[in-house]
Amino acid sequence: MSRTVIVGDVHGCVRELEDLLRYIGAKRSDRIVFVGDLVVRGPHPHEVVALARSFSAVSVRGNHEDRLLRWKESGGTMQIGGLTREAAKRLSSSDWEYLKAMPLWHDLPEHNIRVVHAGLVPNVPMTEQDPRNLLFMRSFDEQRNPVMVRGFRSWAQDYQGPEHVVFGHNAKDDPEIAQFATGIDTGAVYGGRLTAMVLNQGEKPPPADERLRTLISVPARRAYYQKEVR
Repeated sequence: MSRTVIVGDVHGCVRELEDLLRYIGAKRSDRIVFVGDLVVRGPHPHEVVALARSFSAVSVRGNHEDRLLRWKESGGTMQIGGLTREAAKRLSSSDWEYLKAMPLWHDLPEHNIRVVHAGLVPNVPMTEQDPRNLLFMRSFDEQRNPVMVRGFRSWAQDYQGPEHVVFGHNAKDDPEIAQFATGIDTGAVYGGRLTAMVLNQGEKPPPADERLRTLISVPARRAYYQKEVR
């Protein structure tokens, strides 16, 4: 029986991705889905994308892929940071095609799951969501406006479905468990852990107090980047 494996932000940490896939006994028959930010900050962007492609994995677009693609579309004239530029140098033509094909969200109807990179505004149809929120938002401010910074109320705590959203971007020491959402960026590139949600065929995410049983993680081999405090 095939499984669905939804993997948190990898950020070029291919050894950790290999560790995770080995630990869960990933098979080619498993459906592998990534929440975006496969690349940048960690040391092996090409190897991560190549491994994803070898599993015929789907990844939604993260903010780092979006920045790379906008830089590429600008003909290299857009200003980007040194780590983004380094990742761009390491990507193959097949890697770039994979990045270009990344959707802003990916639905898994069998599991009643919607995968996005960062967040979404509740009660707004997906076709009307601001792409910037899908790529960058973390919280709501006091006026319930979506914001990119940490420190306010997580959007996930206000989200009421109907789809269960699995997301990344907002790195924390532990997965974020909300009633209808699960955050699985546990900061592998910062020396934390790489986390995945693993579901059997047809399985829905369990209630919040049982959900940890579906979450599997492996420790980072080291910290590759210092976590930003915002």
